[in-house]
Amino acid sequence: MLKIVPHLWYDKEAKEAALFYISLFDQSKLLNVAVLENTPSGDAEVVSFELAGQHFKAISAGPYFKFNPSMSLMVACYSVEEVNTKWAALLEGGTELMPLGEYPFSKWYGWVQDRYGLSWQLMLTDCGKVFQKITPNLLFSNEVCGKAEEAMRYYAEIFEKSEVGFISRYGAGEAMSSKAKVNYAAFKLCGIDFSAMDNGFDVDFSFNEAFSLIVNCKDQKEIDTYWDNLSAVPEAEQCGWLKDKFGLSWQIVPQNLDEVLFNGSRDEIRRITDAFLKMKKFDIAALEQARIGNR
Repeated sequence: MLKIVPHLWYDKEAKEAALFYISLFDQSKLLNVAVLENTPSGDAEVVSFELAGQHFKAISAGPYFKFNPSMSLMVACYSVEEVNTKWAALLEGGTELMPLGEYPFSKWYGWVQDRYGLSWQLMLTDCGKVFQKITPNLLFSNEVCGKAEEAMRYYAEIFEKSEVGFISRYGAGEAMSSKAKVNYAAFKLCGIDFSAMDNGFDVDFSFNEAFSLIVNCKDQKEIDTYWDNLSAVPEAEQCGWLKDKFGLSWQIVPQNLDEVLFNGSRDEIRRITDAFLKMKKFDIAALEQARIGNR
């Protein structure tokens, strides 16, 4: 099980979107679907799936959060044809953010927001096949523009098997925003590849709950440690969710939560859902008591 898993929030389209993305990538499949009944959003559908062998989760839980380019998925493509095919599919019903073409950093690249609002960066790579085909990208904008490097180093201190790698900085006059410093950087958290950039343009979008990162924790000590290190916005603490000091949303959860949500009985799912909806930070012992009906 991956330690950190991207999580996508949709109004009603989580399963539909997952199946669409699965159709675009080899080594992709729908893993599990479950319904959480009687949440504040009504009945919420939870979906677990793989893209190019990488784990993702999504939820249909109402029109409360919308994707924006602050979080995107960067795809390493191995041919111009692959870029073009994925581009055509993602652009249908979507929006072009950076036109498909040749750039100083890639011979064939484009940035697109798909029909569901999720942003993708498609990039032709000439360095052979990479270990991780899809890399979550963090675009530090608005009030956190200029903090990409600080954030990467902060996260690398919190998570094991982490490091800050390549950093490319804006030259004088290259960015329209005077706050922007990093135009591209690569880093790893728990051995998983991420990338980050300061936004070179002054924009009004920021990180939000539409795209969050799940941290699977082996015990209560891990939950407590990650919670204490990451949570910086008390009013955002709810149902295992938190916001860090850069505005990025995280979900700090027990690693066996999926086992209950996807394989438990309807009563077990109902009881554990009812229990965690009342929590801020998750209490593993209390969740287990709820699962077995001792509360």
